[in-house]
Amino acid sequence: MRQLDYAQMFHHMHPGFFERESIRSIPRDEVFEEMILWLDGFSPDAVEIDAPPQITFDYYDGDLDTLLDAVTQVEEGWLPIYREPNRVFCAFDGGRPVSFCIVEPMGSYASLKIGGPGCVGTVPDYRKRGIGLRMVQLATGILKKEGFDISYIHYTGVAKWYAKLGYQSILKWNGEGLL
Repeated sequence: MRQLDYAQMFHHMHPGFFERESIRSIPRDEVFEEMILWLDGFSPDAVEIDAPPQITFDYYDGDLDTLLDAVTQVEEGWLPIYREPNRVFCAFDGGRPVSFCIVEPMGSYASLKIGGPGCVGTVPDYRKRGIGLRMVQLATGILKKEGFDISYIHYTGVAKWYAKLGYQSILKWNGEGLL
C-alpha cells in the first residue's frame, strides 16, 4: 500500500468526528474501520460477482418515497441523508430499488481526489446474493471513470465484505478515537 499519513487524512476529511456525541457514545468494544482502494489499478470486472440475472444497476431517478422505503428497511437513521439531493446508485429488481449507495465526492488530500460509495445498504430479502457487492463494484468503477484517485469507505463494520473488492483497512476506531 502506498504511504500516506492516514490518521492525518482522516482528520482532514472528518474534522471534529470524535467530538460528536453520537460517535463518543459508541461502546469501546465496537470497532469500525476506514478503508481505501487506489483506483489507478482497479478494474470493475476484475472480481467476478454473481448477482441474479434479473438485477439491473443504474442511478436512481424514481419517486423519492420508493427509495426511502428501501432505506427504511436497512437503516432509518439514513433517511435524512437520502432526502438530500445526492447521486444514488442502485440495484433494481423490476424497477424497484433493492440495494443502494450514495456516490459522493469526499474532497481531496495530498493532491489526491477522493470519493466513495456511502450509506450502502441492501433490503433484507435481497441480501447474500452478491447484489450489494456488485453494486459497490460498479459504483467504484464510476469513481474511477470520473478521475478519482482513491475510493474511500468511511465508518464500516463490514471490512471483510469490502475487502472482496480490494479495499484495504487503513484505520480502526471506536468511540474513544483512533486505535
